Amino acid sequence: MAVFRADVNRHLLDSSVRRAGDDGVVLIGGSPLVLMRLTTAGSVLLDRIQNGEPIAPTPATTALVDRLVDCGILHPCPLIGSGPSPGDVTVVIPAFGTDAATLVAIVAGCPGVAAVIVVDDASRRPIAPVVGATVIRHECNRGPGAARTTGLAATTTPYVAFVDADVIVTAGWLDGLLAHHADDRVALVAPRVVSTAGPGRLARYESVRSPLDLGPAIARVRAGTRVSYVPSAAILCRVKALRGLEGVAGFDARLRFGEDVDLVWRLDEAGWQIRYAPGVIVHHEPRATWRGWMAQRAHYGGSAAPLAARHPGALAPVRVSRWSAATWLAIAAGWPLLGGLISVATTAALARRLRTVPGGRRIALRLAGLGHLYAGRSLAAGVTRSWWPFAVVAAVASHRARRAVIAAAAIPAIIDWVRTRPPLDLATYVGLRIVDDASYGAGLVAGAVRARSLDALRPDFSSWPNRPTGTRTSRPGPKQPDETRLPAAH
Repeated sequence: MAVFRADVNRHLLDSSVRRAGDDGVVLIGGSPLVLMRLTTAGSVLLDRIQNGEPIAPTPATTALVDRLVDCGILHPCPLIGSGPSPGDVTVVIPAFGTDAATLVAIVAGCPGVAAVIVVDDASRRPIAPVVGATVIRHECNRGPGAARTTGLAATTTPYVAFVDADVIVTAGWLDGLLAHHADDRVALVAPRVVSTAGPGRLARYESVRSPLDLGPAIARVRAGTRVSYVPSAAILCRVKALRGLEGVAGFDARLRFGEDVDLVWRLDEAGWQIRYAPGVIVHHEPRATWRGWMAQRAHYGGSAAPLAARHPGALAPVRVSRWSAATWLAIAAGWPLLGGLISVATTAALARRLRTVPGGRRIALRLAGLGHLYAGRSLAAGVTRSWWPFAVVAAVASHRARRAVIAAAAIPAIIDWVRTRPPLDLATYVGLRIVDDASYGAGLVAGAVRARSLDALRPDFSSWPNRPTGTRTSRPGPKQPDETRLPAAH
């Protein structure tokens, strides 16, 4: 079954997309950012899709929609009820020391499913029988990935939902995810995981800065894109896809942390589609103590090195153009004029590359400006999050480096506070964000030392491509569009 089915799928244009040209034939957007030139017929087709008009799913229209979906320009929004039913799903709950009331609540939030399997990962006190669920016990603690894989092995339905024991689900949460599985190329769909509200500072901080909350925008999930992974706190998977993975079926039990990222990327590499569907919301309990909160962040950072070994190049802490990196390095070094000249030169180079595009100069100015701003934000995050131990050493040794590090830590946090208006005062929010990033970075560096590898710390300073990809065509019909990769701008 193709991605595009007029009787099942509506499509949403990604919020990053801008259309240019008299007929809207030029598309700029997606993730990574691309510029596409459609034929006139392709532009008309996109107009009709945006207007919600029915489209005949011919080979030509399907090929174009598939390409736009693959680039993250269009997102399928299937109709509820168009996919499998909850009766085709087994729910697997990895548990360690979880009380019975919590498990009963999850079972109650999954009415109509074929089965619920609780995998007790060697709790000190064995988990008691749960009404409506089967309990399987590990004799030794093997981690959440191994617990999920044990549940997967016991699953007899075509779909499996993994739900962590600290996640709150309500009846109907599976319906929106099941609709995406009407497309038989989809392996995994994830909802938005929102931190539950609470009175403490940690809970208030998590309400706007939870690492599990990937935001409100629908996305195609792939390494190196705006949504590069989804957490396994709550996901719905196609069993055939998990069992068909080469090497390790399901989650890799050797990974105590990051096993969900590894699974998503292996599925993508195997040709499956992974989708993030934030229209479905579940809730997650944040860590209750400062020690647990900081340890969680450090464990997340520590997972980067093993993941980098499995997926070379996918874990770059910073991914920007080398020209943008040079611009900001010059500014940080106290040479703002040189930085400005580099910025102007790259804008001119991009305008020359887009000279045949309608409004190419205006597009180049906007993209270059946003690209440099994005690069500055990304580099600041690298300095304060992934590389902060080295940044601290540089700050001690150099007054200029110290000012740059303080600016990298404070300015993005202040901008975020103004933009999101979290339920915290500015000083508390900035302080918590610094501790958050420092905890992650400490785990990252420690993991790199353990792995004796710098792969997870190495930035990707790639350049802009010199020529478009794709096939140029002047024939009528919505054929494959011309496509050019652009500097990141969102």
